[in-house]
Amino acid sequence: MNLNKLKILSGDASFRKFYRHKNNIVVLSKKDTKKNLLIYDAVNKIFIKNKIRAPKLIKENYKLKYIQIEDFGNTTVYQKLKKNNKSKIIYYKKIIKLLNTIQKIKTKRIKTFLGSTYKVPKYSKKILLDEAKLFLDWYIPKKIKKKNQTLLKKKLILVLKSLINKIKFDNKTFVHRDFHVSNLMIKNKKICIIDSQDAIFGNMAYDLASLIDDVRLKTTTRFKQDIFEEYIKAKKKMNIENFKNDFEILSVLRNLKIIGIFTRLSIRDNKNNYLKLIPYAWKLIEQRTEKNKKFIELKTILDKYFSKKKRNKYEN
Repeated sequence: MNLNKLKILSGDASFRKFYRHKNNIVVLSKKDTKKNLLIYDAVNKIFIKNKIRAPKLIKENYKLKYIQIEDFGNTTVYQKLKKNNKSKIIYYKKIIKLLNTIQKIKTKRIKTFLGSTYKVPKYSKKILLDEAKLFLDWYIPKKIKKKNQTLLKKKLILVLKSLINKIKFDNKTFVHRDFHVSNLMIKNKKICIIDSQDAIFGNMAYDLASLIDDVRLKTTTRFKQDIFEEYIKAKKKMNIENFKNDFEILSVLRNLKIIGIFTRLSIRDNKNNYLKLIPYAWKLIEQRTEKNKKFIELKTILDKYFSKKKRNKYEN
């Protein structure tokens, strides 16, 4: 197959490239091939096994580092919502229903197209900390004077560890890990899920935090609360206070991670279009930490080192 003759589609934050070939999508990944092709398809198989719409594998050519998968078209839920804001609550109710289905998945192992067995990993405190440290490793060096970086990083690591230790729920729930409206597509009026290679067994609040505090789509505080309440309606036996605690902590940790990732994408991969989302990621962190006792130390540190001007400014 000559990929140079195919139409390239807009990419994502991974090392993958996407092409449309007849009625299929060709996914090429010369870096992180195992995760972006083999594991991606394995997780899709888990979704399909559990009656959730995800791209089916059509053909694989792992040696040449590409696979062909089902084409869900071009319409994401994000695009629908940008065009028609009035339908937002309708779509989010459908998404919450989908999320509840995802969280019932118990499949831990699946055969890959190479015949090996893929085991879905489990979140750990170390993984959460390592992800949040992307903020320290990439964003801080870009924004803070070198002489102040070491002390700031030490302070933040202590606070982040403390927050992670305050999380209540165990890592028993299937988590997509990048669950937001840009990764949900509409095909034949049904919601389909993509970009699933990072799925993990983790905290049940994580995907909801990804959905509600999504850097790509601005929503009001009232709307965020409505969606949160829509989710907990079906959770009769759940400790709501513990869940809210985890939701808030995971949202803040995730958006710190996102700021780090978007900065890394610019510096390392020359992908600068994500930088414009950083000010809203800061806004989401502010909303969750404001007047919230468990975030007092974190808020104090962030307010000291990162002025409003720094938070609202983005550049290559």
